[in-house]
Amino acid sequence: MVTMTPIIIEGNQFTAITVALPKTNFMAITNDKGYIMCGALDVALLNEKLKDRAIIAGRAVGVRTIDQLLEAPLESVTYEAENLGISVGTKGKDALLKML
Repeated sequence: MVTMTPIIIEGNQFTAITVALPKTNFMAITNDKGYIMCGALDVALLNEKLKDRAIIAGRAVGVRTIDQLLEAPLESVTYEAENLGISVGTKGKDALLKML
């Protein structure tokens, strides 16, 4: 099952996407500029193979719900996210607010 839910953070709208997979969930929260995602995100791939796309993204590991993704510190971020001031350890919702 796939669910898409609007989320408001400090008056700004984002979209939460959850895909229920066997024995795990895929989760992301996005806006038109970037996104944060669960451990399935391959930040190294984005930084190396897709560098020309300048993707703004961050990855949190060990999360099982959208609420946890919002509160978790990011384990890795893309170079483009770093350019916005998003670093490893930034809380998910704080990273999203820097993507405005």
